[in-house]
Amino acid sequence: MAKSLTLNDLNIFYGDFHAVKDVSLSIAPKSVTAFIGPSGCGKSTVLRTLNRMHEVTPGAYATGEVLLDDLNLYAKGVDPVGVRTTVGMVFQRPNPFPTMSIRDNVVAGLKLSGVRDKARLDEVAEASLRGANLWNEVKDRLNKPGGDLSGGQQQRLCIARAIAVSPQVLLMDEPCSALDPISTLAIEDLINELKSQYTIVIVTHNMQQAARVSDQTAFFNLSATGRPGELVEAGATNEIFSNPTRTETEDYISGRFG
Repeated sequence: MAKSLTLNDLNIFYGDFHAVKDVSLSIAPKSVTAFIGPSGCGKSTVLRTLNRMHEVTPGAYATGEVLLDDLNLYAKGVDPVGVRTTVGMVFQRPNPFPTMSIRDNVVAGLKLSGVRDKARLDEVAEASLRGANLWNEVKDRLNKPGGDLSGGQQQRLCIARAIAVSPQVLLMDEPCSALDPISTLAIEDLINELKSQYTIVIVTHNMQQAARVSDQTAFFNLSATGRPGELVEAGATNEIFSNPTRTETEDYISGRFG
């Protein structure tokens, strides 16, 4: 069941460095939200706080709230590993386990959580590969290494792996930046299909992609190098692209900087 995300006064730090300040944002269930902005403005950092991945970096922490429906993911006693199951992530470059079979790549998370029933694993593998629009391309070679697939297929394999554990939210950090135009189109089509089941947040440098796939766009910027990134404005994608309220948003979208 897709859930909403609400960020309240989110501040993100790496040791003494204040990376992102005072982000408040609401993300509706079963929608696609695109984070846009110039390099270094904190959009990927914010994305990584949504499933506590930034904490993998020593000294990194966040203050404020990230609510999944009514649950604060940063509340005392909340298990970060459990958060990363509920809020799945697909990274910039496809990262399948290269020597592991296609099937075992998909069900790796289930196996880690103790599922051993072969029929159940086979069922989830097929359902997830169908969900990632990959089943028809790989159904006759499920035991071949995942690393043998093309780049676009590997990225869809990673999406299948993410949805196999039944998350409520999918985070995608520039999922098409390493892909050719045909593979990019396949991923964009897939995002449009997946939002009927999942809440999706995507970071992209591609303005056309943000306009094509997202319902809401959030523009991040920073006032100067070394200063914290900030959320400048967020709203319906068609409004942000056609009638932004802030001049810097218009300047970025029109290509005057960034």
